[in-house]
Amino acid sequence: MRKKIFRISVVIILVGGVVGYFVYNMFYGSAVDKSYTVVLEEGESYSVMVDKVKANMDYHVAFDFYADRIDLDRSIKPGTYTIERGMTVIEIARMLKIGNNAAVRLTINNARTPEALAGKIARQIDADSVTMLAALRDSRLISELGYNSPEEMFSIFIPNSYEVYANIEPHELVRKMKIESDRFWNRETQRAGLERVGLTPLEVMTLASIVHEETAAVDEMPRVAGVYMNRLRDGWLLQADPTLKYALGDFSIRRVLNEHKSVDSPYNTYMYPGLPPTPIAMPDMAAIEAVLNYEEHDFYYFCARPEMDGRHNFARTLKEHNRNADAYHRELNRRNIR
Repeated sequence: MRKKIFRISVVIILVGGVVGYFVYNMFYGSAVDKSYTVVLEEGESYSVMVDKVKANMDYHVAFDFYADRIDLDRSIKPGTYTIERGMTVIEIARMLKIGNNAAVRLTINNARTPEALAGKIARQIDADSVTMLAALRDSRLISELGYNSPEEMFSIFIPNSYEVYANIEPHELVRKMKIESDRFWNRETQRAGLERVGLTPLEVMTLASIVHEETAAVDEMPRVAGVYMNRLRDGWLLQADPTLKYALGDFSIRRVLNEHKSVDSPYNTYMYPGLPPTPIAMPDMAAIEAVLNYEEHDFYYFCARPEMDGRHNFARTLKEHNRNADAYHRELNRRNIR
């Protein structure tokens, strides 16, 4: 009798051990054989969200049990989540509860207008371009951050790559960019550059946007910036062709004519002295650095070279500049560029 009881006890212990190990493994063992990403949309039902998560994982019963225990149905966070290979049921459920969603590298560059910027950003985060543009145009947010217009606030976007959550709300993204902008301009090198040029960050971004549009030759940018600094210092009109294109809303213009110069706009630097009120594009970092470290010289003019190679001839006098301009215009005529 004792032997029979002993055998039964051993069997119970063994079965209990096997069951215990299986239950333990369901909760603490790997529930994912390969990594995958899911997007949980705002407004989706809890069951739809959970079905997306469980589609590529094991131990559904264990997940449902633990999710119920931590009230996941009342706290699940929408967003983009990367479920890594080897994650447990508990780790996955907790991640959904606290909202540890995937981060993305948001790259900001090469946008001429808030509309273009909104489109670029929307392609990289969980927001559509309409919602993003609405944030860029929100008058209350603009005022909160200390600006007067969407075009002026446009200057906070320093070209770079930033790590953000994929489901970041557009207004919060703009606030983050303001923090990043303030951090950039408070660096020692940038503070020294601002003191040297005697301009505000907004003014530097505005001048840099003109330099950016004038030349793609990085080594030439400090010299171009120097021309404009000379003109600003001496009270000359900047007479920057890209500002006319911006004022007219047409950057496809290849040849600036007198009729273009008559447009009545604060961005017409042939008509109004000083810098235009806001950037005319998003300058790249090379153009920003070119303004902060502009070349000191006595050039007051520059003109595209007749070689049409994207570079410029610089001049100290109007007579010298007119010779350069004549050579360039002859080449435009020869190529029938009107």
